[in-house]
Amino acid sequence: MSSAGRFAPSPSGELHVGNLRTAMLAWLFARSTGRRFLLRVEDLDRARAGAEAKQLSDLEAIGVSWDGAVVRQTDRGPLYTEAISRLAAAGLTYECFCTRREIQEAPSAPHAPQGAYPGTCRNLPTAELESRRSERPAAVRLRSAVTEWAVEDTLHGVFTGVVDDFVLRRNDGVTAYNLAVVVDDAEQGIDQVVRGDDLLPSTPRQAYLAFLLNMPVPEYAHVPLVVNADGARLAKRDGAVTLADLASAGVPADAVRRTILDSLGLPGASLDSALSEFDPAALPRQPWIWPGM
Repeated sequence: MSSAGRFAPSPSGELHVGNLRTAMLAWLFARSTGRRFLLRVEDLDRARAGAEAKQLSDLEAIGVSWDGAVVRQTDRGPLYTEAISRLAAAGLTYECFCTRREIQEAPSAPHAPQGAYPGTCRNLPTAELESRRSERPAAVRLRSAVTEWAVEDTLHGVFTGVVDDFVLRRNDGVTAYNLAVVVDDAEQGIDQVVRGDDLLPSTPRQAYLAFLLNMPVPEYAHVPLVVNADGARLAKRDGAVTLADLASAGVPADAVRRTILDSLGLPGASLDSALSEFDPAALPRQPWIWPGM
């Protein structure tokens, strides 16, 4: 299977210019290295009616094309089940009955970030395990043998992050993001992952899980976000930030693409023209403040 990059939005609403900028960067990274570019809809638990179709339309409007059919996570349950079964057979999972509040209120391990799982259910006695099963359904957690893991990132260098006993399958039966994304990337031949740098802290968990599953770890490039004038992550409340809102204000998709490419120091006539001058080493390393249009 030939190598590939990807863009993987969650269909929870319209894409804003920050999402579109990341999609364009993922496309540029993939095409500049001769990779296929795939589109995966991560719709396990945040799908809004009509959002997927609008997202695909917006990507096409700014010139982002992809190879092959769109893949949806809701069609891939058996792959996730098989991966969890492999981990369970190796003794690398356990049932967890903790609520989110119990996890937040529990003492955390030294140096662990807020919200890191403290291991409450890791070694429950059999009798207590059976009792808890009768009270509420269990989530499935990874029984991690490490507390941190290092990854190599094209833009950030070596990044070492915390690895806890993170959830593989929630107690409502939905596969957790960290498991699904690892399985999907490996199965699709994706060996280059370009995404927002807000996802960098979770990347060591995913790389460690890929290691346990004997799956390849992709090349990572976590790109700067688009922020508002206050330095906060761009959101709908910041005004005209989606293609639909900008179009209503008289700004066509071509103008949005040109503005985004200009923020990257690239020519804006088309993505193909930007591709000829694309150099990851020359990319801005700071968040881009959305100027509005």
